[in-house]
This record gives sequence, structure tokens and C-alpha cells, in this order.
Amino acid sequence: MAIEDFNGVVAVVTGGASGIGLATARALYADGANVVLADINQAGLTQAAERVREAAPGSAARVITVATDVTDDAQARELVRQARALTGRVDLLVACAGIGRGGRIEDLPSAEMRKMMDVNFLGVYNCVQAAVPVMRAQGGGHFVLISSVAGKLGVPMLSGYCASKWAVRGFSIAMRAELYGTGVGVTTVYPAWVDTPMFKQAAEQTEGLPIEAMLTPEQVADEILRAVREGQRDLTLAPNPDIALLIARTRDDPDRAEDSAGRAYYRRTHSQPQA
Repeated sequence: MAIEDFNGVVAVVTGGASGIGLATARALYADGANVVLADINQAGLTQAAERVREAAPGSAARVITVATDVTDDAQARELVRQARALTGRVDLLVACAGIGRGGRIEDLPSAEMRKMMDVNFLGVYNCVQAAVPVMRAQGGGHFVLISSVAGKLGVPMLSGYCASKWAVRGFSIAMRAELYGTGVGVTTVYPAWVDTPMFKQAAEQTEGLPIEAMLTPEQVADEILRAVREGQRDLTLAPNPDIALLIARTRDDPDRAEDSAGRAYYRRTHSQPQA
């Protein structure tokens, strides 16, 4: 369900203490939404709430914070309960909580891989599962799930991260089919690298793979609000023409795309290019 007017809606934003989550919360609040900020970082949440309020001084909308570990399904349910207590509704849930880890397959510990899947995918699943019954009962609502261009590509040195973001993609496609006719909409967001703390960490772990920030959190937030207003299903933000081309090639000719990515990576990491 598209939300054309955010005034008075209840919007839950996970990962709200920084990055895309904070920028989206600020944009929603500036448009009159009641914002429920969730993050595992309690100290960061308090500071984030003040930054959200600064986006619209004097607004009658509310901002509340709920310290939440999205990997814990009980905490996800409590988050939704507190959000619903504001007006009796949960109109929008933006799932931004995420972490990034990079490195060669043989160097990424299984514990790190498990944590990434827990936060990036299971965290999304827990929040959706908690909110779906509320949205079904009220006859509508909207989810925004943050994947990545890595959810449409296979990126060397980011195999685990890709897996977690492809999981979000597959889940969101199945969600739309399952929720057809309920009035509940789903927008899946596939941004290229965004200038966030997670990007800086991932960049340090992908030696041999040149990556650069192409988007600001504010740019992504503005596009998210537009997509929700229009009921857009797929929001791909790939300003780099090379990435846009690779996405198209992966869709149309996946074998060629895999070989192209592999050759490029091999040439960066070996003195002699592959024949």
C-alpha cells in the first residue's frame, strides 16, 4: 500500500541510530510522521532522537526510542507493541539494521557469517513477522527492506554479505506474493555503497577490491520516501554506470556476469591476467 501522506502515520525504523536509518527517520519526521527509533545502541538512540527532532522543530509528531536487538524475536515483538501503543496502528516499518563483513571465503569465520545472517536477514524476518499481523488487521501498511546492490550481484571478497542481502531479496519477493490483496506493500531497496560507518568497515576488509561511497544516507532516505509514496517495489540506486551495467548483465546473462566479475578480480589480485 502506498502512503501518499506521512502526516500522523506511525513509522518504525530499525538501525535508527545512524546511517540510512537515522536519515530516513529524520525525513519521515520532517513530513509529520510519528517515529519509533530502534537500535541495539541505546546511547546512540538518545542522540539520534534529538537529531530527528531537530528536523522539524515544533512538530506535534512524536519520537520514541526502543532499544532493540532485532535478532531476538521477543524484542522485535516488543518493539512493534510499543509502536502500536502510540495510535493503535503501525503504518510503516523500515528495516535498516545491518552489518557488513568482508574478506576471502576461507578467511571469514563462520561466527562472523552467522552474525551477519542473524542481523541482516533474521533481523528483518523478526520485525516483519511481528508487524504483519498488525498490518493485516488494520487493512494496510508498508514495509521497506534494505538489501543492497550486493543482493543483485556476486561480489568477490563480499560473499557472506552478498548471501545475506540476496536472502532479503528472496524474502521480499515471497512476501509480496503472500501478502497480495491485503493492502500491505513491500519496497526492497538495493543501494550501491552508502557513506555510513558500515561502509568504512567493509572497505577496510576488502583489500584488492576498490570500493567507494556513491550515495549519502540522505539521498537514500529521500528516495525511500518517494518509493513509499508511489508504492514502488524495487528501488535500485546504482549511480555508477559500471554497476548499473553489471546488474543488467547479471539479470540477462548471469554466466557472463560471473565470468566478468571473476576476471576483473583475478587481474587485480594476480600479477598475470587470466587467459
